[in-house]
Amino acid sequence: MKMQAAILYQPSDLRVETTEFDDQINADEAIIKVSHTGICGSDLDRILKTGTYSFPTIPGHEFSGEIEKIGDHDTLALGDPVVVAPMQPCFSCEHCQQGNYGQCLNYKFMGSRNDGAFAQYLKVPLKNIIPFPKYVPLKYGALIEPAAVTLHGLNRIQIQAGDTVAVLGCGTIGLFAIRLAKLLGATQIIAVDLSEEKLESAEKLGATILINSAKINATEKIKEVTGGVQIAIETAGVPFTQVQTAEITRDHGKILLLGTAHKDVTFPAATFERIIRGEITITGSWNSYSAPFPGQEWQTIIDFIGNGSLDMNEFITHTITLDELPKTIQQMADREFSFNKVLVDLTI
Repeated sequence: MKMQAAILYQPSDLRVETTEFDDQINADEAIIKVSHTGICGSDLDRILKTGTYSFPTIPGHEFSGEIEKIGDHDTLALGDPVVVAPMQPCFSCEHCQQGNYGQCLNYKFMGSRNDGAFAQYLKVPLKNIIPFPKYVPLKYGALIEPAAVTLHGLNRIQIQAGDTVAVLGCGTIGLFAIRLAKLLGATQIIAVDLSEEKLESAEKLGATILINSAKINATEKIKEVTGGVQIAIETAGVPFTQVQTAEITRDHGKILLLGTAHKDVTFPAATFERIIRGEITITGSWNSYSAPFPGQEWQTIIDFIGNGSLDMNEFITHTITLDELPKTIQQMADREFSFNKVLVDLTI
């Protein structure tokens, strides 16, 4: 059968074309008719700079859709709304055997190591499918993956009721961190960003103190207000803020690193000494998976959406068509407009 897809032939060469799609499946597979796919920050680098692991490849890993065709499964049916975990662990390496699927030594990943969801259809393993409520707009499902990534990190540092939290960077992951920290019981949440527009979004989602670091020394302000936070969360992936986390965290506090490092990060000797003497715990977090696969993070986010605790409308700023994707990717990379989550509507 034929379908429309955005195909990456090499870095900066993304073309929307009609392509052949193999609709034959095994008993442990399903075909998803894609509804919406989110544009992740990693998609910008992957499409414009680094490329995928082979070419041609269809990018896109944050998506929702409906079951178009299904193998052997007792509870899923044709037409059911679903979301899909994009990682495909080997389930046999030492990490997988321990339930640490994010560290799998032989994994595949939709949208980078194999074809993804900037396409009308996608073949996926049944074990990667999570049912989505029929009463919730299906486009919200395209945000489950980044929300689950954030929740996985928050679970790793074990936010407690009453904690004081600072979030450095108010992009999609940062805003999810603010909202989820609120839902997990944090009482004082400090949002730090250069954008007034993003800080306004942060306030709507639960931030209690807003700091525009283009106008105010964030480190000094946080120390003045809190004396040092119990938890600092870095989502921007910028060396300055990655180092800054240690400067704003109190003794025995925790640092969560969610932002990807694009440059070397150098800690001044005094800051490094601060980590040691303050016995500060630094935790890295990558992806969203736990046992049993794909992990309770996914279902928890779906439950939050279903009960109204997590309003995905607060995160979506733009919706585009598949034909508009190549141009929009470049515009996002060039920061031609302010955005949070941009969705590609595959139903149009």
